Amino acid sequence: MEEKMIRCENVTFRYENSGNDSDKLALNDVTLDVKKGEFLVILGRNGSGKSTIAKHMNALLIPSEGKVYVGDLETSLEKNVWDIRNKAGMVFQNPDNQIVATIVEEDVAFGPENLGIEPGEIKKRVDDCLKKVNMYDYRRHAPHLLSGGQKQRVAIAGVLAMMPECIIFDESTAMLDPSGRKEVIRTIKDINSKYKITIVLITHYMEEAVKADRIIVMDEGKVIMKGTPKDIFSQVKKMKDIGLDVPQMTELSYELRNSGLDIKKDILTIDEMVDELCRLK
Repeated sequence: MEEKMIRCENVTFRYENSGNDSDKLALNDVTLDVKKGEFLVILGRNGSGKSTIAKHMNALLIPSEGKVYVGDLETSLEKNVWDIRNKAGMVFQNPDNQIVATIVEEDVAFGPENLGIEPGEIKKRVDDCLKKVNMYDYRRHAPHLLSGGQKQRVAIAGVLAMMPECIIFDESTAMLDPSGRKEVIRTIKDINSKYKITIVLITHYMEEAVKADRIIVMDEGKVIMKGTPKDIFSQVKKMKDIGLDVPQMTELSYELRNSGLDIKKDILTIDEMVDELCRLK
């Protein structure tokens, strides 16, 4: 049986004092699993609940009803919070909010120092983690002089240095330009495939979801779709009906099919599109 990294069981969450709409549920009876070692993407438009569920996975929020487990640890028990945050690290939208030191290597050392790791081991972890995110050459630089993508990679190294089993990325590419986004996604994919760290990526960029093992789509606080990228994105009309896009090549194949061309509907990448068009010759 596949091991579960995170389990959300019938999770309902209400934000306190959310104005006059007192019944507004941010999460409405959400049940989902994150498998150990997988790269899971959670998609949804603004207000769908995707960031709220991410914060439950790291015990930043506690369910109003239902349970969340990280490994065997239930998030609502105060005594588990420290261990949960060591198991499941989090990288947020704005890297400036996660960078605490004036030198890159000191910033990456901050987490392990707080865990009480001994100095020799910290030095080794800092060097290893900066190499993993291709930022080792910048170890003595000032973080505020780096690009957005580089800062975000330093933030990832800081989480990696605490050796979590899982990292949750809460719209961590939202503030980056396209090249910064590519850098960060490549880094995320690498740490998942090379180091078997479980990844949960919350995003509204469809192209980022193409590389996932599995996608969960949320809307109005509920899970409405689950499946592989090909399963999810081939349902173009359903995605558009809930206000989401699909990758450009999927959109193109959808339009070509509508024009009468006999072409696969689950095309995700340019390479797949080229192959398919060559087949039609």
